[in-house]
Amino acid sequence: MKKIFFIVNPISGKGKHNITADYIKKFFDEKAFDIHVLYSTYKRHAIELTQQALSAGADIIVACGGDGTIHEVATQVVGKDVIFGVVPVGSGNGLASNLSIPKDIEQAIIRVRDGKVMNMDVGSINGEYFFSNMGFGIDATIIDNYEKSGKRKLGAYIKAALNSAQQYKAKRMLVTYKGQTKEVNPLLLFISNSNEMGYNMSLTPKASLTDGLLDYLMVPKINLLKQLTFGLYVILKKTEKFRKTDYVQSDHITVEIIGQERNGFQMDGEYYEYDTNQFEIRVIKGGLRVLC
Repeated sequence: MKKIFFIVNPISGKGKHNITADYIKKFFDEKAFDIHVLYSTYKRHAIELTQQALSAGADIIVACGGDGTIHEVATQVVGKDVIFGVVPVGSGNGLASNLSIPKDIEQAIIRVRDGKVMNMDVGSINGEYFFSNMGFGIDATIIDNYEKSGKRKLGAYIKAALNSAQQYKAKRMLVTYKGQTKEVNPLLLFISNSNEMGYNMSLTPKASLTDGLLDYLMVPKINLLKQLTFGLYVILKKTEKFRKTDYVQSDHITVEIIGQERNGFQMDGEYYEYDTNQFEIRVIKGGLRVLC
């Protein structure tokens, strides 16, 4: 009998979903599946619930929520002999989309029951895991402003992007990959494991969850006209062809932010700050067993 734990964020998707224990159990034969449903009620609660599920001997742990819930649950099962599933309920759903997991809740639950397991790569920055992408440039400022807005809509994201374009101040950085070190002053320094950010947008359309590589994209500080031009390349999903882009695939990248003791970055659509200016980014090949 397979033991499955569903960890549900009741307020994801504005709380309009109806993912209850009774609803979930109707999709599973009680003779073949032992279903448990836990509800997260505050930030990082999903981490605690995942640890409970692991202690209880879960075979499959399913994150039901947005990118934040998915990230919290997934971090706890990297490298473990447990299968990770997703029922996307949030607004961005970048990782779920890259895994071809349906946005329809019923179909996503059926995928948990009937899907196949894939060994997916995982990104690591100073020992912290990311699954879709992370970045030190304007994208981090956008996420910071987006979170402060308190709204989880595409319109709020666009507004945050416009405000960030006006206030963003580039930082000098030393970046090392493939044995070479470059000093950069980036508008965007983006490292991706996935080919989608959410809202069907991509900065690294060639990225793959299974190639054992991270995609590094750096765009230097440029004027507003060139920023708009780069935006067009994003829409066309041809960012690597933008003339000023530095694009490479690597399994190990280091970043040193010059003259800054405390630094922020975005990771899987959440903003983080740390008291360090040294960052080591690696890929963990096949680090997560995921239903897709």
